Amino acid sequence: MCACSQSSILFETDRLVVRSITQDDVDSIYAVYSAPKAMRWVGDGQPIKYNDCIKWVEVTANNYASRGYGLSALQLSDTGEIIGFCGLVHPNGQHEPEIKYALLERYWGKGYASECVKGMIQYGHKQYGMDSIIATVAAENAASQKVLAKCDMRHRETITEDDNSSTLVFAWSPKTIETSAQCH
Repeated sequence: MCACSQSSILFETDRLVVRSITQDDVDSIYAVYSAPKAMRWVGDGQPIKYNDCIKWVEVTANNYASRGYGLSALQLSDTGEIIGFCGLVHPNGQHEPEIKYALLERYWGKGYASECVKGMIQYGHKQYGMDSIIATVAAENAASQKVLAKCDMRHRETITEDDNSSTLVFAWSPKTIETSAQCH
């Protein structure tokens, strides 16, 4: 049984409530991560299956129990509608926390991604003392690269994948904020 049966608010932004996910969020997770257009940028590019969403909630519950953080639901403050997910994770056991996010397509281009990423970075830094957070993005995903740049993340390296595609690694640290402030 999943330990996350009750959600808790992690933080709020001007338009969003960011909270831990629960078993009740499986349908919303599926709505976001089964959309082919959104999933072309996530993982292997394939839409997720419903049963994988159930497992994802269980994995996230374990992450919250062991680390205190994981995947989070993004709800509109005014309506409570879940518009996507964002979180700090450690894929394949990597040391550095990595920020991941995905939104329902109808909310793309409205500033929600930047809002949640900025908030999640601040949350990780203030609540957990994270002094380095990374994000990975496909070289062709210009929209996400802009989001990361707006959130004071800087391109750190480019990785050539097994299929010869390029993945860009962006990184945030308190120093990137200081450097960014000096440049304006």
